[in-house]
Amino acid sequence: MRLLATATGGTNGEGTNQLRNFRDERYKSWDFAADVPPKNGYKVLTSAIIPRPIAFVSSVSAEGAPNLAPFSLSPRRPKDTRENILSTKKFTVNIISDDFIEAANSTSVEAPADVDEWLISGLTMAYGESGWPARVRESAISLECELYFSKDIPKSEADATIGTTLILGLIKKVHIRKSVLSDDGESVDPRKLRAVARLGGLEYATIGHRFELPRPSWKELKDSFRVK
Repeated sequence: MRLLATATGGTNGEGTNQLRNFRDERYKSWDFAADVPPKNGYKVLTSAIIPRPIAFVSSVSAEGAPNLAPFSLSPRRPKDTRENILSTKKFTVNIISDDFIEAANSTSVEAPADVDEWLISGLTMAYGESGWPARVRESAISLECELYFSKDIPKSEADATIGTTLILGLIKKVHIRKSVLSDDGESVDPRKLRAVARLGGLEYATIGHRFELPRPSWKELKDSFRVK
């Protein structure tokens, strides 16, 4: 079945609202099936796939040592966060707002494994359910998670060394500060949360211009299209 747009006006079926002709644009390509150096691939992907939420993860080692760090792709040694999650099966994800982004960023320092990032950041521990890693009290939203699945991913087909680890967690409990809730009490108001997103390089961003875009219904659109 093929849908053909008719000249009825409006924006549906008209593609982009940009004036320039994209057919005249030139592109640069990276062949990840070939030998793209990890540093180059990292730079391309982290600057292209944006904005990205930051997984600010609280975890505890098998010996009970607390850890706090933004969990992300890294070409360096295995993160303590990864080891803790695989050992204890529990972790807490905290949403970062702009009022404590500097403190959160300080936990990304490549400190020795026995250094407590909580002390480096000056952030406050808030304990929830017994046995779960502490929440960040400064965070308006925290999600207590249980390990569901993990998968070690090699650096390349030719190099079996672990490049990164995919972690999937089951959210067991969510804690949300009432002051960031919308009027309905069941959803979060992004203007109140002021969450921080990761861009490429050393850049971060907060939510600026927002707009609503209702999902179209076929009942409303069917008269503007004919089916062949």
